[in-house]
Amino acid sequence: MSRKFLKYRSILNGPQIEAVETLDGPVLVLAGAGTGKTRVITHRIALMIEKGVDPANIAGMTFTNKAASEMRERINEMISREDAAKVFLGTFHAFCSRILRREISVLGFTSSFTIADEADQVGNVREALAECGISKEDFNPAMCLSMISRAKSSLRTADDYSKDAGDRFEESIGSVYRRYAKMLENQNTLDFDDILLFTVRIFENHPEILRKYQNIYKYLLVDEYQDTNLAQFRILKLLAGEKMNLLVVGDDDQSIYGWRGANIKNILEFPKHFPGSKVIALEQNYRSTGMILDAANAVISMNSERHKKSLWSEIGTGEKIVVVGTDNEVAEAEFVAKKICQIYSETHGASYSDFAVLYRSNHQSRHFEDVMRSYSIPYRLVGSKSFYERKEIRDAVAYLKLAVNPRDDQSFLRIIGVPPRGVGDKAIETMKRIQASGRQPFTSIIGSDGFSGAVGGKAASESANFAERLHKWSTLFAEPGQLYDKAFGYLSEIGYMDGFIKLYKDRKEAEKRRENVFELLNMISESESAAADGSFGFRDFLEKYCLQDDNDKVKEEKGGGVSLMTVHAAKGLEFDHVFISGMELNVFPHERSMKDSTCDEERRLFYVAVTRAKRNLFISWARSRLKYGEAIRQEPSPFIEDLPEDCIVNTDSASEIRPMSNDDFNAQVSAFFKKTGFTAGSVKEKRESYDYYE
Repeated sequence: MSRKFLKYRSILNGPQIEAVETLDGPVLVLAGAGTGKTRVITHRIALMIEKGVDPANIAGMTFTNKAASEMRERINEMISREDAAKVFLGTFHAFCSRILRREISVLGFTSSFTIADEADQVGNVREALAECGISKEDFNPAMCLSMISRAKSSLRTADDYSKDAGDRFEESIGSVYRRYAKMLENQNTLDFDDILLFTVRIFENHPEILRKYQNIYKYLLVDEYQDTNLAQFRILKLLAGEKMNLLVVGDDDQSIYGWRGANIKNILEFPKHFPGSKVIALEQNYRSTGMILDAANAVISMNSERHKKSLWSEIGTGEKIVVVGTDNEVAEAEFVAKKICQIYSETHGASYSDFAVLYRSNHQSRHFEDVMRSYSIPYRLVGSKSFYERKEIRDAVAYLKLAVNPRDDQSFLRIIGVPPRGVGDKAIETMKRIQASGRQPFTSIIGSDGFSGAVGGKAASESANFAERLHKWSTLFAEPGQLYDKAFGYLSEIGYMDGFIKLYKDRKEAEKRRENVFELLNMISESESAAADGSFGFRDFLEKYCLQDDNDKVKEEKGGGVSLMTVHAAKGLEFDHVFISGMELNVFPHERSMKDSTCDEERRLFYVAVTRAKRNLFISWARSRLKYGEAIRQEPSPFIEDLPEDCIVNTDSASEIRPMSNDDFNAQVSAFFKKTGFTAGSVKEKRESYDYYE
């Protein structure tokens, strides 16, 4: 075993070492918030390779690309980069996409399939509704898509859904689901749920393919296991096979995505699903003060269906949690802004990025945005419109997807009029009539004699020209290499790069959007340069682009600012000073959970919010909140009552409370690291080492 690896292994605690060194059989690691779960996965991978396991036989599944990147960086520090590069580390969707590129032909698709983004999916559902004769006023496309997504996550086909339909409404959804699935198949396109569903289908129906991948991926590791759905569980169960060399790391207390299909029973019933499992609890927290952890433990203990565990810390007791009642939501925002100013001015070396304001729903951000501006406090709104959601970027990506997969009708419909080509609604209707008789893709129809004869004039000539150029560049796109030059040449020749002035009469606006497209081309070039070999092509780039998650799309601002975000968006993050706002009945917990008589997931969400705080935690609620134009009297959240009295201070005045000083916190951190063997270096270096734990 290398000295480099031993150096890192020496800072693992007892349960972490046990989890790392249990290499065979099923292992469930219950990793509470801030307990160093990432270190368990990365050290275990390093240990397996040190003991002779072929790195190509190891697959690590994460829920975000950011988590996978962080793990790879840590592994690179422990073992050779050559070995680290052979380990699969990525999201479930990236893992399954890799398999589908090789095996999807057994389902009737080709390996050049494209992945539909949310806009593509809604567009296809809208078309499916029309073809089924259902009004989109009666059936909202986004709502239909959500129900179809939940069905796919539960491994239910359109036939299954229709068979189980209990009323006319569900029968209609089943019809839309069936048509939507057929449309995707005709377009050689998958949505995000298909990536998992089709992998399960291939594994279950083609045992020879399953055996091949069982022999490749002999050791499986999963991060955030509490967030897995039925499809992801089934993939793991099939891949693990009889040997069950599977380690999953997760925390049932942080399971907050039930509304998105996550099944908490996957982690609660892991020992039943994988007989002979070893269960290891990580309870030592390296992030928060004792006061914050005591409050978090008390809150989550109110949930009955959970693995029992209790977080503790050697960092120090810390300050009590401040619970503040304000007159209304405006006063609440004022309190938060004033407290941020106070802490910032009194804390040496403080940064605005040390602060976070959390809320249950996005619409609650408005008052905080207003007050941050009025107090000249820099902030960033996490979850706001990103670079990737801009129209010109979506249009450019649609052009690229169409060149890679000419059967992608949704991408065609998005860009055929961008810039205007004289192909209007009547020409589109003509294409749809022709398509109805033979199911040809629009890219084939638009260049056909039948279409040209039907529309005539400018539409015919422009369409023929478009079809000819698209065919030329589709051929060139099939080969890897020189991606920037090809993308620029294609978008220029097909009229997109010079079409902004037609779309935006304001020359400055047109130029700004054109510059954004150039930034996308730079992104393509960077992706190609970062690839391990010369085989990286447009198909690879589009897969990487389409499988981005929300974390990838958050642009970090230089210098930072106060983070304004929902609690869901804050999962996995940590801040010195956290403000949990809107802690009122029917706000947090949300009124929908109150109607369903189940607050367990809402309580887990509050637990996640509490455990984001490292040093100071403030909880606020408003006695009155404007709703539907009327001031409604509010009651404090019942979760506040779950907080131990000796952990909180109730107040109506922000000025009475003082946060933990920087000197006090540094003294506690120094004492903690001295006790654990870190005696050299400055406080800053110790703080950086401290941050490594999570």
